[in-house]
Amino acid sequence: MATALPTAWQQVPALTGRHVRLEPMSRDHVDGLRAALAGDALSALWFTQVPKAADVEHYVESVLAAQADGRVLPFVVRGADGRIVGSTRFYGLEADVPKLSIGYTWYAPDVQRTGVNTETKLLLLTHAFETLGCISVVFETSWFNHRSRAAIARLGAKQDGVLRNHKRHTDGSPRDTVVFSIIDGEWLAVKRNLLAKLARHEQDSP
Repeated sequence: MATALPTAWQQVPALTGRHVRLEPMSRDHVDGLRAALAGDALSALWFTQVPKAADVEHYVESVLAAQADGRVLPFVVRGADGRIVGSTRFYGLEADVPKLSIGYTWYAPDVQRTGVNTETKLLLLTHAFETLGCISVVFETSWFNHRSRAAIARLGAKQDGVLRNHKRHTDGSPRDTVVFSIIDGEWLAVKRNLLAKLARHEQDSP
């Protein structure tokens, strides 16, 4: 019988920065998530795991079911204007190590390449390392998702390797998974890097 996760690993926290707010995903977010998808341009990328607009209600229900099983801690991401602009989650929860993964992240097209992802990752990593006490945080992406691979590397994560035929893409094709991680001894430098990146975004904003 699996050991129950500690309370802190069962609760989705509300995490607030200067430009984004992460809040626990709920059924009330369905319409906002659907609007953030701006059609199906994101889900058209075959190597991503982004829902189609018509499937958002089922998507939310499946994520909440996984949360109830203790497998994920899901968030919606709100921008500075209060609009829902994306989603992300903690998964691969291993409180006994402790470690977890961050992923299943997507953002509305109009907030990509802004400071939204930088501050979102800063909030998530700060919670993982400084509240949950993680010794490792993992990121995974498809071999073919070159933009995601580059974005993860820019965070300061290091590539651990490639798992061949590790999973399947949503279209059923085998997926080679590129694995990155940040460990606790690297966190302070990574945090400094993210804060500097966020400051540059703010300087460049009109």
